[in-house]
Amino acid sequence: MPAPSCPVTHSLCTWPQDLFGVSMVVPLLSLHVKSLGVSPTVAGIVGSSYGILQFFSSTLVGCWSDVAGRQSSLLVCILFSALGYLILGASTNVFLFVLARVPVGLFKHTLSISKALLSDLVSEKERPLVLGQFNTASSVGFILGPVVGGYLTELDGGFYLTAFICFSVFILNAGLVWISPWSDGKRGGAKDGPRWGQSHALWGRTGSGTQAAARPPQVEVVATLRGLWHLLGSAAWDVLLVRWLMALAVMLYHSNFVLALQERFGLRPRMAGYLLGSGSALGALAGLALGPVLRLAGHQPRQLLLHLSALTCLLLLAFAATRSVAVMVLCSTLLSVSTSIGRTCITDLQLSVGGAGAGGALLGLGQSVTAVGRVIAPLLSGVAQEVSPCAPPGLGAALALAAVIIMSLNRPHSGSDGSDRLKSE
Repeated sequence: MPAPSCPVTHSLCTWPQDLFGVSMVVPLLSLHVKSLGVSPTVAGIVGSSYGILQFFSSTLVGCWSDVAGRQSSLLVCILFSALGYLILGASTNVFLFVLARVPVGLFKHTLSISKALLSDLVSEKERPLVLGQFNTASSVGFILGPVVGGYLTELDGGFYLTAFICFSVFILNAGLVWISPWSDGKRGGAKDGPRWGQSHALWGRTGSGTQAAARPPQVEVVATLRGLWHLLGSAAWDVLLVRWLMALAVMLYHSNFVLALQERFGLRPRMAGYLLGSGSALGALAGLALGPVLRLAGHQPRQLLLHLSALTCLLLLAFAATRSVAVMVLCSTLLSVSTSIGRTCITDLQLSVGGAGAGGALLGLGQSVTAVGRVIAPLLSGVAQEVSPCAPPGLGAALALAAVIIMSLNRPHSGSDGSDRLKSE
């Protein structure tokens, strides 16, 4: 398989940097909001506000990136997210804390826009491999960020220093995106302008891209949302449903992981930390192994996702049923690999269904679907936990089985043209 082009290599080195900054701050948020003197209930409401904002904004920002262009939308999202972390660094009361979460909740969609842009830059055959490399770079940020943030927070005023460093990382990223190779010659050009003309066939419309470009951006966004609704009823519903089921299954597994190790196996939380840390490292390495895995699967991401979902179902079931520490560690290790590769496959399928002009919209909708899972998972986990410590991963296995059945009963759908040429040409 050919190596990624220079703009793609630059992108893989640039965009995941903000995850390093975010992962420094996010683990410290609960401690900081507690230090502001609010009750646990208020802290929970404040924490859930981010997910609610993400649910409503993900699809809209994704559609906007399809219409306005990836570079401009990515820059705006980075800069507004930077503003949020700057306010967070000055949050000496709960009002400022809540205010800081608003721009981040509305505009922290850099990952989905970046993935859509990668899809624009590479051929359909290269896309899963490049997305796997992107996820690997992202995982590295999540591995290093909490370590740096944990060290800095022990300093005097450490949280505020950490938030300011995160703000600086976002500003640096904005500059790198602005000067990146794929932006040369595109400012104000066709490829950075409205893209609705590229996706008329997807929505069953006719007309030229020149006529579409003459329409106001807000009209384009509304038209994209209508087309997205049509697509949901015909080709994309099963992909998004599988994404939701698998995300919810994995969230249920993680929801009581530390408690399960303590109650079922008598292990201390430190062991859970070791397993989670090693799982993140394995997830990063799994992204690099995606190329050989895809070759074994005949370059069929949907078929690979079906097999990985079945494997995840069996591993969750084994994790719920086992009483052996060795089997538990094996299941946890393999789950890190299967879920990491599975996320890349489901992203590739969404981009295939959306085609060239609606990738951002579908990825944004996928983020909204995941946000719903984040709201539901704690409730389901709490109810299942009342039954047994084994119930949350057992319920996750049932949801994964449902995803496998849905994929088995539905034929593949693709919104791409099947061409292997670079989309950037």
